[in-house]
Amino acid sequence: MGWSRAFQGEGSAEGSSVAVDQRRSFEDFFRLERDRLFGALVLVTGDPQEAEDLAQDAFVSVWERWDRLNGIENPAGYLHRTAINAFRKRYRRREVFRRLLPFLAPAEASWPADSRLVLSEALRSLTPRQRAALVLTELFGYRATEAARMLGIRPSTVGALRHQGREALRRDSEISDD
Repeated sequence: MGWSRAFQGEGSAEGSSVAVDQRRSFEDFFRLERDRLFGALVLVTGDPQEAEDLAQDAFVSVWERWDRLNGIENPAGYLHRTAINAFRKRYRRREVFRRLLPFLAPAEASWPADSRLVLSEALRSLTPRQRAALVLTELFGYRATEAARMLGIRPSTVGALRHQGREALRRDSEISDD
């Protein structure tokens, strides 16, 4: 769906002049901000398709809240913050996946299309403590001391749990290859 039609016909604004005014106001906001947001996201992502996806998601989020956001001082700032937060969330997921990939599949294997499902299933095979240690240290990049403080255990225990989790993932990967 192109930019010009992304929000045409969305929702029902009939029956209330307030709703019609708010819808028009959002459409004006969309026209004013779409190119600026898209350009910024292309620079951030380096990928026009990803930038368009993120921009559309951000506009949908703002549109869903427009009755509350219409009156704030800087709705464009909210829009940009929403888009950047979505980008950061996607980036974190990719990084998490990249870090765990060596433990989940052999290097020569092609990676399945639905990587989140594979990652989720693999992590589910771990004990809750192993999963927590791996997620905090490998995925979110916390040091063992920080993860230990969050989990209420010793840093050496975090290291042991992380090691056990990696080994369990490696064993599961070897078993599924046979």
